[in-house]
Amino acid sequence: QVQLVESGGGLVQPGGSLTLSCAASGSIFSIYGMGWYRQAPGKQRELVAGITSGGSTDYADSVKGQFTIARDSAKNTLYLLMNSLKPEDTAVYYCNGLLTTLGSWGQGTQVTVSS
Repeated sequence: QVQLVESGGGLVQPGGSLTLSCAASGSIFSIYGMGWYRQAPGKQRELVAGITSGGSTDYADSVKGQFTIARDSAKNTLYLLMNSLKPEDTAVYYCNGLLTTLGSWGQGTQVTVSS
């Protein structure tokens, strides 16, 4: 099955930037749409950014103009570029398919925005 490994999280101050990476175990981006999801304490997991297999992107209203989703198919890697980070962006971030769950939900990567 497809394996997805998130990395790049950490502690950042408000207004800072961070780039998350999602390494996939195979050449899947031409087949599956992919998304970045996040889950904050006490809240359900939400989709914040998605990219279709054809390359079209869309974002949750809360992060439009702030986050950018991108992929490097040659490297089988998905990215989330996060700018102007706010405390409310604090969450565990996961990558997975948009319409199809690929493998299982893993550990994700923790992003903490705090002074």
